[in-house]
Amino acid sequence: MSAVGGRPGDAGRVDTGSSHPSGLMDLLGVAAVLLDAEGRIVLWSPQAQALFGYTAQEALGQYAAPLLVHQQHQDLVIKLFADVMETGESWAGAFPVRHSDGSTRLLEFRNMRLLDDLGDFYALGLATDSPTLRQVERDVALSTRLVAQSPIGLAILDTDLRYVAVNPALERIHDLPEKDHLGRHYREILPAEQFDVPEAAMRQVLETGIPSIDQYTVVARPRPDSGQDHAWSLSFYRLEDHHGRVLGVVDSVVDVTDRHRAAAEAAQARRRLALIADGTARIGTTLEVERTAHELAEVTVPELADVAAVDVLDSVLDERRPPSRDGKVRFRALAVQAAHPSEAAQAADPPGRIAAYAADRLATQCVRTGRPILVSHADDGDLARIARDGQAATLLSRAGVHSYMAVPLTARGKVLGFLGLTRTRNPLAFDEDDLALAGELASRAAVCIDNARAHQSVRITAETLQRSLLPELPPHHPGLEVASRYRPAQSTNAVGGDWYDVVPLDGDRTALVVGDVMGSGIDAATTMGRLRTATSTLADLGLDPAEVLRHLDKITRRLEHYIATCVYAVYDPLRAECRIATAGHLPPVLVRRGEHPRLLDLPTGTPLGVGGVPFQTTTFDIVAGDQLVLYTDGLVETRHDPIDQRLDALRHLLDAADRPLEETCDRLLHALRSPDDPDDVALLIARTQPYTPDAVKARF
Repeated sequence: MSAVGGRPGDAGRVDTGSSHPSGLMDLLGVAAVLLDAEGRIVLWSPQAQALFGYTAQEALGQYAAPLLVHQQHQDLVIKLFADVMETGESWAGAFPVRHSDGSTRLLEFRNMRLLDDLGDFYALGLATDSPTLRQVERDVALSTRLVAQSPIGLAILDTDLRYVAVNPALERIHDLPEKDHLGRHYREILPAEQFDVPEAAMRQVLETGIPSIDQYTVVARPRPDSGQDHAWSLSFYRLEDHHGRVLGVVDSVVDVTDRHRAAAEAAQARRRLALIADGTARIGTTLEVERTAHELAEVTVPELADVAAVDVLDSVLDERRPPSRDGKVRFRALAVQAAHPSEAAQAADPPGRIAAYAADRLATQCVRTGRPILVSHADDGDLARIARDGQAATLLSRAGVHSYMAVPLTARGKVLGFLGLTRTRNPLAFDEDDLALAGELASRAAVCIDNARAHQSVRITAETLQRSLLPELPPHHPGLEVASRYRPAQSTNAVGGDWYDVVPLDGDRTALVVGDVMGSGIDAATTMGRLRTATSTLADLGLDPAEVLRHLDKITRRLEHYIATCVYAVYDPLRAECRIATAGHLPPVLVRRGEHPRLLDLPTGTPLGVGGVPFQTTTFDIVAGDQLVLYTDGLVETRHDPIDQRLDALRHLLDAADRPLEETCDRLLHALRSPDDPDDVALLIARTQPYTPDAVKARF
């Protein structure tokens, strides 16, 4: 580091702002003693009094050798004095002297001959404490060596933040020699706006004296015409002299570019892993094709792309559609997600639209080859191949799309569609790592989409079968008004084995049945159809409810692993009574005017298919206007709420006995069902009406 004291032009400037222009001279405490030609002391400085211990009154006029030197050294001192006075050659060295307190001290001397205007010679001796001088020399040598060889860039700036010294390391960091630093302001060397904050920090350090250590990491170029960006960790210290006078500030610069890049790469890797983990958790939460596509788009934006589009081959969702004969590929858009309003999102096909892409389009090539496509830097020609048509290409260009990826959605060896990703505001181009990440997410989503597609096909078949097996009920039966509902599971779209039935019997009686086959899908729906048919057949035999359940139990035990719950009731309007039996089913609710709705206290019984436990029939009176509410557990059971609490909610919703039955059905489903319910529901409500046999015959 150069020992330059200031910028050009400072040499002629007189500093009158301090009574202590140099703390170093005070630290050394240099004493001045003047001897005449006879060796007597004629001048004695205050520093000499501090160094030797004698006052001026005690020293002036005395011969120096006897006063200051021990007896054994006097002859040598006299000889050295004579040599200086005769030859005029200076002498320098360390010599032991006698202090006024009798102790001996080693002092460093510089002796020289002086000539006055009368032609007389004098001897001037300059002395300082030798151990102090040696310590200062060692400190200076050490500091000089450390600064010169330090890998850390070091600079001293004055109070105006102009460079006064720079070490070789900082020359290399700034790619600028020391001579081009000296006298120039900090911001002349580092003009980038990233250095506004460090400049303010240096001024604060100058004002407060509190150092700033590794508080600022700046990523910039030292000069606009220099090479790539560097990362620097900056520290600042106020520089003061022995008396505390502020000399300037030390700028310590550590090049942490490699560490910064490694940290950035590690952070990027962590973000990628986090995105994959996020995608694993968020993609495929339902067995819905559209929802899964939206989840994929939402995961990739804005962490990976500014705009994402998910398109599936139309033939994948509709296998009945014949293949295209014009060479084009038809996609059905499922999802579009944008991090901000952008014309790039408008260029994508809106969800639900079917669009044909020509053979030269990148989307077509992606699904036909099953390979991802990366366009790191997209030009107008690339945009024309990315977009569906010329208008869409114009929108992409206006949106500033500069990078693009198309990733196939492949599951079980079959290409289902593709994920299209673009960047507009994000200045970074897509790279191979981005392509690999998008491939991971697309692979996860493709399996979920394929599962959802297969499940949706099975569900449609099962629901069609289920609804075909449920009865079409006339609104009126002898002495009864009935209403019913069936709802498949909402969260999984899985059709189960819930059913209801209303069977006319001899003597104007009516059998009311609600059952629930455990499980879901086509097998459960088929089993439900068998049990419903068997129930209808047994009902025609006029059997007691408990006997009907006993026969159904035998039939169920022959149906492999299935079990079912069931409630079977027979309403007799002539006797105004109801006979009922249950097989492991939740109790029906009886709603009567003037009373609170109540759960019927019935023997629960065991589910059908278990066997070994007899069923029991319970008889109770029922009057005109009473309602009997039969339901499956999907109406009231949830994963989080106690069943008693849910049954209380059901009874509370049935507080109005005169409400229309259709309205009551809708009211119960709306209040008790939620979008994430995992079970289907069968609901049957019957309300008794005034009954006379003649009125019935007239109506039929």
